[in-house]
Amino acid sequence: FVIALITSLFLFHLYYKNLFSAKMVMGGKLYKQTFANEEYKIKNEKLDVEKYFRPSKCPVLNDKNLNIVISNYYGKEPSEINLPDILFKTPEYSIVNYFSILREAANPEKGKLAGCGTLGQSKVPYPVAYNFLSADYQEKLSYEQYLKTFENILYINLLKLIEVPVYNENKNILRYFVEIETIEGSDKDLAYFAYYYGFIDLVKEENKYLISDLEFYGENYLCAPYHGWSYDAEANVQIRYGGWCSLIKEMYPTEQEDFVKKVSFKGTDGNDYLIVFFQLTNDTDIEIAQYIRSEGQDWKLTRLSPEKCIKND
Repeated sequence: FVIALITSLFLFHLYYKNLFSAKMVMGGKLYKQTFANEEYKIKNEKLDVEKYFRPSKCPVLNDKNLNIVISNYYGKEPSEINLPDILFKTPEYSIVNYFSILREAANPEKGKLAGCGTLGQSKVPYPVAYNFLSADYQEKLSYEQYLKTFENILYINLLKLIEVPVYNENKNILRYFVEIETIEGSDKDLAYFAYYYGFIDLVKEENKYLISDLEFYGENYLCAPYHGWSYDAEANVQIRYGGWCSLIKEMYPTEQEDFVKKVSFKGTDGNDYLIVFFQLTNDTDIEIAQYIRSEGQDWKLTRLSPEKCIKND
């Protein structure tokens, strides 16, 4: 029992150490977007690198007017706020309402300027937004720490929202992909747009879907135009699953609906494979999920690791 207790405390310490040593933004951990570095030449006459430099034309999803909710709790501490269940009735409601609360929130950073005078609703919405986090997440991230992660975030637009599969065994978690457009200040006294994609986990507590985890990845606009293959879904599949793993016998036509891109192929093992990508604002493709289908069967979620193929060579 003593050994088990010591082990649990050690793992608990490591978890919290990793949580707070990681750079954070907008209440979640910030990760560097990574892609393979190997250089491959893929002939693609239709490729227009200009698209990688362009900002979003997507409509904004977090357009709910929740000013009355914010004003009802003006000046209240986070612990004094009890939000109505209607804001959390579905996972999608929770996420859209969360970012609608945060849309005009602003936490200027000293030395980085933008705008003229007071920005939006300043820091007023943050205590309300903090109450969209689950009890466990609030225990890991205090309100003061949460507020600090929004430094230099002056405006937030939610551009994409869609549920994605959860690979671990925790069936109580619902996971959603999001893409966010922010306006941030600079030391040049001007504002600039920044884009992030990420994943939001939710759990149901009583009658509310609350946020149990947030993670974001900053989007880069200067990688894909010059180092493109791993940012393009078709080339990515051909190289990683074909070149590295020799798993591709025949490529099927790619299907795309809105920002969801599906690349499928016949495997050398006789199975069909489907690799799902989401296309970001900078037009790079992010792999989201993998599926396998045997003859006469339905698609089943699977986990493939092409990187292991080159490690084993």
